[in-house]
Amino acid sequence: MPTPTPTPTPARPPAPSSTLYRSAMGIASAAACLLVWLSLGVGIIGKDGDPANLMYFGVLAIGVVGAVVARFRAPGMARALIATALAQALAAAIALFAGLGLPYSGPAEILLLNGFFIALFGAAAWLFRRAGSRA
Repeated sequence: MPTPTPTPTPARPPAPSSTLYRSAMGIASAAACLLVWLSLGVGIIGKDGDPANLMYFGVLAIGVVGAVVARFRAPGMARALIATALAQALAAAIALFAGLGLPYSGPAEILLLNGFFIALFGAAAWLFRRAGSRA
């Protein structure tokens, strides 16, 4: 009697929550890399080498510590990225109210660049929240 050969099962697409999680992780990672590159290479506040740009490493530290505390689980990652976005907003507010970066970086430039990163961190937090609710 011949042994039946098992029929191969088609590869299943990733679950929506894992796709959302990977998308959120990609956005957050890209935002962090871009923030480091702009802070070190060009300078978000002022010109290249302005010490005010060191505030952004504090922003990233909040995100990294939050991710580790959350053990990279989606609901905790959402909270960590909300905290990161708030820290980004605080760095922008400090730069604006203290007049940092002048004359190289005006208020509009500081608001635009920081708003871009706040939007990225916020979008990643939203995706993590959706991924956590579907898991």
